[in-house]
Amino acid sequence: MLKPWRDLPRNLRIPEVRPYYEILYRRRGSLLIKRGFDFSVSLIMLLLGSPVMAAIAVMIKLDSRGPVFYRQQRVTAGGKVFRIFKFRTMVTDADKMGARLTQDGDPRITAVGKKLRGLRLDELPQLINILKGEMSFVGTRPEVLEYVKEYKPEWQATLLLPAGVTSLASVKYRHEDEELEKLMQSGKSLDEAYLQCILPEKMKYNLDEIRNFSVFHDMGILVRTVFAVLH
Repeated sequence: MLKPWRDLPRNLRIPEVRPYYEILYRRRGSLLIKRGFDFSVSLIMLLLGSPVMAAIAVMIKLDSRGPVFYRQQRVTAGGKVFRIFKFRTMVTDADKMGARLTQDGDPRITAVGKKLRGLRLDELPQLINILKGEMSFVGTRPEVLEYVKEYKPEWQATLLLPAGVTSLASVKYRHEDEELEKLMQSGKSLDEAYLQCILPEKMKYNLDEIRNFSVFHDMGILVRTVFAVLH
């Protein structure tokens, strides 16, 4: 839930964030409904989806050496660092073998991982993060700490709420790998392409979602996400 302004971390108590805080404060009833929805639906989905998740876990173990889950540190509400749950889609120690971001055709991606990524099934374990309150179904996608340190003052407003599994930015940039590839052909590194070109555009959508926050708006984004994945 939204903390009192005086209890927010210092990096959030800045003039650029205050207008977004005021919007959310006026809609704190909707925030309560949002959390109730997140908790109840994630619990139901975990119970009903456990056979599917168990089958995926077996496929991952049979396909390549390493753990079933990928646990990376990400940043959520208030700048809190947490460990995200994802099905492992890359070889063990992939973080030490290349960039933090992945591209289409990345050799570190396993055969099963490629299929899971295509269907977004690698995101299923994030239901655990939602149940714990570290994430929400809808919200700004959680970034690694190194990228959050590069946030402009206004972008800090996205840290007022828990990170999300999906967002309008996620739908719009569902082919992010292809966009990054084009930018890298112009001479930019992978990190430069993301931080200088992709992230600023995604933040426009993320901030706009805070301005227009409502439970119905969140439901609309969930529907758009489902159609995008099916397409």
